[in-house]
Amino acid sequence: MSYETLAGRTAVVTGAASGMGAATARLLAAQGVRVALLARRAERLEELAAKIAADGGQAIAVAADVTDQASVDAAADRVHAGFGPVDLVVNAAGVMLPNPVDAGRADEWQRMLDTNVAGALRVIRAFTADLVAAAAEGRTADLVNISSIGAHITFPNYAVYGATKAALTYLSASLRTELGPRDVRVTNIEPGLTDSELAGHVDNAELSGELDGMFDALGGLSADEVADLIAYTTSRARHINLRQVVVLPTRQA
Repeated sequence: MSYETLAGRTAVVTGAASGMGAATARLLAAQGVRVALLARRAERLEELAAKIAADGGQAIAVAADVTDQASVDAAADRVHAGFGPVDLVVNAAGVMLPNPVDAGRADEWQRMLDTNVAGALRVIRAFTADLVAAAAEGRTADLVNISSIGAHITFPNYAVYGATKAALTYLSASLRTELGPRDVRVTNIEPGLTDSELAGHVDNAELSGELDGMFDALGGLSADEVADLIAYTTSRARHINLRQVVVLPTRQA
């Protein structure tokens, strides 16, 4: 599918080293978007940037840790030096660490809060001025946050992860009241079961097995399918905001 209106735009994609972030970056670049790739794993980013270039696209690899304010600030400086202001931001960085709350895994709680909530906020803070300026010039400006169906549906042992995603969903809704009047679109994507590295973060063997069983029983979305949805929503006419999209495998829906 072609999304001609994306050509010529400049995007930042976090979590671009793998999964939905990498798939989104590849698809946007294929549509003529200049893409800044942000994630912690520099080597993976360099490989993806090289692949995008080999396919005729433009990308720069920017190693950054969204849990660290100084790292995000430095990344924003590198993005601006390389590509100038951006008009499309995709917050795809995330971590899922399920365990019972009474296991007391405060380290996991902090990591999820720092990445899924505060990390998104740090990136939003770094690039909101770009989005507002682009919209003021009459160009399309998009902020896309990747949340989860877990923001609404409770799953045993996923309480903290679900809470961080509920916070991101609420943040997206609230940001529309601030940015919408300035013509910046905010889209919240809530995927269900999706084949990504999130499942690989699970260090609880029993819960990991349960997750595998869900994929076997219900099937899952691919990262490319979520990327396709992001490209679709951001390529609509600038006065159209697909504000919240819940996307699930048919058997999970």
